Amino acid sequence: MNATDRTPADLLRSALAADPARPLVTFYDDATGERVELSVATFANWVAKTANLLQDGMSAEPGDRVALLLPAHWQTAVWLVACSSVGVVADVDGDPARADFVVAGPDRFEEGLACRGERYALSLAPLGRRFVPGPPEGYADYAVDVPTYGDRFAPYVPVDPEAPALVVAGAELTGAQVVERARGDAEGLGLTGPGARLLSGVGFGTWEGLSAGLYGPLASGGSVVLCRNLGVAEDSVVERRVVAERVTATVR
Repeated sequence: MNATDRTPADLLRSALAADPARPLVTFYDDATGERVELSVATFANWVAKTANLLQDGMSAEPGDRVALLLPAHWQTAVWLVACSSVGVVADVDGDPARADFVVAGPDRFEEGLACRGERYALSLAPLGRRFVPGPPEGYADYAVDVPTYGDRFAPYVPVDPEAPALVVAGAELTGAQVVERARGDAEGLGLTGPGARLLSGVGFGTWEGLSAGLYGPLASGGSVVLCRNLGVAEDSVVERRVVAERVTATVR
């Protein structure tokens, strides 16, 4: 990866320039049987659309706080990097009452109503389906709105790598600190460079889960097989997945 990268959004740009076709996030939900694979290019497209939604649709500005009430999921990863692209703070499991905006998944909608700003709901259904007949009261449907935004993104204000970018488990990190810590974690996670493929069954509520499930692979040129509800899968299923996905390291 590029040594000059200072934010997660920088890391994604470098990954896109290096090899847009390689897998970046392969997502499994063992409770539903869902599997989704996103190449670097596809992931970057989702990030660009979501960043445009944040900047233009929600009028988010650098320093604003977005409470992400979401589990370990490929769409959560998209939102994390989109926040970095705009310069807003991604507050994982943050207090909605203290946030400027909230993005919530199932079982968190009522909690998210404490936010007085704009709220987006994610169904987290296979293929990112929209809500039928409509989203929960007080929310807009991410799946309905995000496709209408552009595939290219440019921030109105340059993102400051030294500004707060992420809050997780009560710890606040700048964009530069996220990148530095992710690079430092990579070897210990078994992410030894391009081609390394990490299977992670860890939630996103801690730095360790975020590093394994997104930032470490992104910082090292590797990729992640992100597994939600891995605990319900039989050992034989996980073993076959490790082989089929060419996994080189695991974190559970």
